Amino acid sequence: MAYTTINKSSDYFNTKLYTGNGGTQSITGVGFQPDFTWIKSRTSTKDHMVFDAVRGVQKSIRTNQTLAEDTSTEYLSTFDTDGFTLGGNGKVNGGSTNYASWNWKANGQGSSNTDGSINTTYTSVNTTAGFSIITYTGTGSAGTIGHGLGVVPDFWMVKARSETRAWYGWSKGMSYGDVVNWSSNGAKSTDTSLFTSNAPTNQVINLGSSVGVNNSGQTFVCYAFSSKTGYSKFGSYTGNGNADGTFVYTGFKPAFVIIKNSSNAHNWTMIDNKRLGYNDKNYILFPDLSNVEPTTSETDILSNGFKIRASANGVNQSGNTMIYMAFGQSLVGSNNVPCNAR
Repeated sequence: MAYTTINKSSDYFNTKLYTGNGGTQSITGVGFQPDFTWIKSRTSTKDHMVFDAVRGVQKSIRTNQTLAEDTSTEYLSTFDTDGFTLGGNGKVNGGSTNYASWNWKANGQGSSNTDGSINTTYTSVNTTAGFSIITYTGTGSAGTIGHGLGVVPDFWMVKARSETRAWYGWSKGMSYGDVVNWSSNGAKSTDTSLFTSNAPTNQVINLGSSVGVNNSGQTFVCYAFSSKTGYSKFGSYTGNGNADGTFVYTGFKPAFVIIKNSSNAHNWTMIDNKRLGYNDKNYILFPDLSNVEPTTSETDILSNGFKIRASANGVNQSGNTMIYMAFGQSLVGSNNVPCNAR
C-alpha cells in the first residue's frame, strides 16, 4: 500500500505555550509559518481565539461564541516564519498570563476553487497534512463547495463570518446529515438543511440551504480535515462508564486530542502534550467554554493512541458515542511506511 508520509509532524502541527506581556510580542518556536492559529488563555477566563491566513491574519472568530468575525491589530497581527506576532489584548497576550496556541500549516491564502456549485473565494489546502481552509459566500440554495483535499474529508466545521451564527460541523463517526457544533455542549442532531445527507466526495462538501451555513450574500469559513496515516486520525469510540476506559488506537503518539460526547450534552474537551504532557496528567481545556484550565485530566496519551482514565460522561459515558480528532508525531521506516510513534 502506498502512503503519503509525514516524516516530521511538527512541520504541519505544533503546540506552542507562552506567557503574555501585555504589549507587542513575537512568539517563536512554532517551527513553521502557521496558516491557522488557535489561542486560549490557560490562567484567565478568556475566549478561544481563532485566526487564519485565508480570512486575514487580524480577523478573529471564537470557538466558544457565536459572534461574527471581528478585526483588530491588538489580537494576532502577523503570521511569521517561525510563529506569530501579538498585540496587547488580554485574550491573547495579557501580562503574566499563560497561554496555549495550537498551530497548523495550510498553504497561505490559497486561490478560488471551482469544483463545487459554489465557487470558493479562497481554498488554502495542504494535501500532505490533510488540512483545508475554505472561504465562500452563501447563495441561499443547497450546493457544494470544493475542499481541495483530494480525498473524502473526515471532519469539517463551518462558521458564519459576517453575522452571528453557531459553528456547525460534521465528524467521522456520525451519519451524513448529522450536525454538531463547537460553540455548544449539545449532542449531535440531524438537520439536512445544514449539511445534506449526501456523502462528501474527494472534491466537495455538501451544504444545505440553511442560513447557518449558506445564508445568501453572507460570508463563511470552513475548516476541513482528512486523516493521514501516522499523523492524524478522526473517528469515534464507545464509552464504557468506568475508570478503565476505552483505548483508542491512532497509530502514533498523539500531540493533540479533542473529544466530544456526540450522544449527549457534555462539553468538548481538549488535551495536548505540552501542558504538563506526560502520563495521565495532561490538563484539559474546553473549546465551548472560556473557563481557565483545570488541573485534572481524564485522558492518557500513549505511544500508539490514547486511553480514557475516568468515568466522566464527557469522554466515557457508558454506551455513548464519542467523536474525536487527534494529531501527533509520525515515524517512518526504511520502507517509507509509517510505523507506530513512540
